[in-house]
Amino acid sequence: MAKPAYAMVVTPHPDDAEYGIAGTVARWVKEGNDVVYVVCTNGDKGSSDINMKPEVLVKIREKEQLDAAKVLGVREVIFLRHPDQGLEDTYEFRKQIVRLIRMYRPDIVATTDPYLRYIWHRDHRIAGQVVLDAVFPYARDFLAYPDLTLDGLQPHKVKEVLLWSMILFWESQEINYRSDITDTIDLKIAALRCHKSQMGHLPSPDLENLLRQQHETMAEGESFKLAEAFHRVEIFG
Repeated sequence: MAKPAYAMVVTPHPDDAEYGIAGTVARWVKEGNDVVYVVCTNGDKGSSDINMKPEVLVKIREKEQLDAAKVLGVREVIFLRHPDQGLEDTYEFRKQIVRLIRMYRPDIVATTDPYLRYIWHRDHRIAGQVVLDAVFPYARDFLAYPDLTLDGLQPHKVKEVLLWSMILFWESQEINYRSDITDTIDLKIAALRCHKSQMGHLPSPDLENLLRQQHETMAEGESFKLAEAFHRVEIFG
């Protein structure tokens, strides 16, 4: 059994969590909470460089993810290493997530929203759906994956789920929860900047200005200045 964590963030690719929830993660950590990352794919197709070798890219992206997690104060990063663009809604993938939920016993699980319409990366849809199914009912039920119970991984009831989308698509979400990141936006930007293979081409002022503008818009109507926006699901029993 692992030490329990307050929150588990399940991200399809290295860098997705930094776009979607890094400001909130940094705030949780500042408040004294443990957060663990689960990275589903190895990101081996995330490059437009025709000379890049997939096996080299995997090592680069894992290092970038570890660096970003360190900036935010994430306690642990777990790499499942499925191939990029290769996630499938399978018994085995769902079992991996159920195992981790039962090991770390988080109050909150966060992942990508699988229900966005139109253009959306397939890995994001599959990851989100598998995580939702893992949370409820599979991680909860004693007779789901009984071999995990025999291994000592008792059922666990997650209290809430947060679903994010990439910043360009956040308005298509059914937003019902906004998280204050006014004091952690700089950590979010620094964590994103660790993913040099993905955004090294973006001038620093442009990225920072875009993020601040978007997060100001997300906070409209709230008492704080900057927010990350989610669809939040509270789970009872």
